[in-house]
Amino acid sequence: MVMAARACSGRPGLVATAAVLAGLGLLAAGCGPAATHPAAAVTPQRGPASSATARPPATASPAVSGSAEPSGAPTLLPAPLPPGTLHQTRARPSAGTRVFHAEMTDLWAALVTGRARLATQAFFPLPAYTQVKAIADPAADWHSRLLRDFRLDVAAAHRYLGHGAAHARLLRVIVPSAGAAWINPGVCYNSVGYWHVGGARLVYREHGQVRSIGIASLISWRGRWYVVHLGAVLRSGATGLVDQPAAGPGVPGPAGGC
Repeated sequence: MVMAARACSGRPGLVATAAVLAGLGLLAAGCGPAATHPAAAVTPQRGPASSATARPPATASPAVSGSAEPSGAPTLLPAPLPPGTLHQTRARPSAGTRVFHAEMTDLWAALVTGRARLATQAFFPLPAYTQVKAIADPAADWHSRLLRDFRLDVAAAHRYLGHGAAHARLLRVIVPSAGAAWINPGVCYNSVGYWHVGGARLVYREHGQVRSIGIASLISWRGRWYVVHLGAVLRSGATGLVDQPAAGPGVPGPAGGC
């Protein structure tokens, strides 16, 4: 299994050909050095628990329960449009809200179908990203790096779920809220602050077995969590990644990063 380190990167993005998802916002909100977090490369082999299970337990809180239909069309829940054009606030996000529930339900639908556009409202909005990033062309970075990486990671997770994807059911999302940190302006190539938490876990059941994969990075806008990086923050090329696949719920975290 090829592994990649999680770290934050504020570099302008790589060139990509992906079209913009309508209303989608994906942010790598400025990033700097962070604790590493292994991620499995595209089409990883599902074996026993990943190395995540060897880390000491992190403080985590069960966030929401969402589900995908065992067969047929996946469940989708409406979520309010991201208020990306408004200014940031210091409101601390909660993983126990109806909005977060809807976001994670739609994210799971994207993974089981391989259709990234279903997770439109779960990702950091482009208008907010242009406020956050202190780089020459944040919109280009959003389009060419973040959206591209997200689409690759959704495809990789879909392949990882394999033929059982249609029968996999999301049980809960664990967010290590105690490890969330406020990232001040001026850090990680950012001009606006935000809350960040790494290593959330999507816990699901497939053919009677509980398994999980990670969400590399969540950050906030106006008191709402958004996915910024799904499979990994840094990667060596245009490769989809699955973050810390594990038998069982896995271990959330580590903390750190931005």
